[in-house]
Amino acid sequence: MAVRKDTIYEQFLSPLVNNFLIDQDAIKHFRYSIDWEAESDRLTNPTLIYPEYYTSSNFHGIEGGYLTIDAAVTYDPITQYALPPNETWVREALVDTIQVKPRRILDLGCGTGSTTLMLKQKFPQAEVTGVDLSPYMLICAETKAKKAGLNIQWRHDNAEKTGFPDASFDLVTIALLFHETPPKVSKNILKEVFRLLTVGGQVIILDGNQKTLRQTEWLTEIFEEPYIKSYAKGNVDAWLGAAGFGLVETQDIWLVHQVSSGIKSVLGQDSGVIPEVNYNLSNNWDNDSGNFPAPAYYRN
Repeated sequence: MAVRKDTIYEQFLSPLVNNFLIDQDAIKHFRYSIDWEAESDRLTNPTLIYPEYYTSSNFHGIEGGYLTIDAAVTYDPITQYALPPNETWVREALVDTIQVKPRRILDLGCGTGSTTLMLKQKFPQAEVTGVDLSPYMLICAETKAKKAGLNIQWRHDNAEKTGFPDASFDLVTIALLFHETPPKVSKNILKEVFRLLTVGGQVIILDGNQKTLRQTEWLTEIFEEPYIKSYAKGNVDAWLGAAGFGLVETQDIWLVHQVSSGIKSVLGQDSGVIPEVNYNLSNNWDNDSGNFPAPAYYRN
């Protein structure tokens, strides 16, 4: 396992966030209200082999990365301050980019399920599945879904090789994952997404703004993110094109984020039309519940 680095967050921001902005009592209560090992055993895919990049790296400065309980219980409270100007608005940008009316949705690298829940709220009749490599993150996601009364399937698996049949989904989303994976892995994930999508299906990727990250290097030093600099040097549009997607487009979101979209066109041809599943939906956010999914550690 990698040795922890002294990051901007650890040196300057951690005391402020931990002592004044986060409800430590609520986190502690949540931490000890769950039998994490029993729940992890229930959700864990026994056939899954963790990729080396995932087990050998610290993420967000936590030793052991996302394969720890601490990473899961602290993810939501920290992330709400790590996505300026507002986590809800940033994740809404992904939802607003949806151009299809999906029956089956897959959220890869779903983490604690914040985006996954928003997708289910937006499309309540759709079958929604969240996939993540961390069973502990999936425990948080499942807890949030139950509190919100949402029926979502959670699956412990590798986004590079999910095991789902070809053309299983109409929409695949990837939020805040690619800056935490080596570019080679990100490209493999997009190849898998292309296989999983129906013709006319859409992939949407929310992540850090690659251009801004290249021009503002200190942004890559806020948290311990071992692959963010290699991500910043890449180009998601090019990765999407290489995977076979058409109608590729990336838009800047609040300067520090970006949302990229691609369509699986007929025989890989960029026809300019989304066949069969183009419903010309409005881009206005319509959350039926009226609320951003509450973090798992919030008490009822």
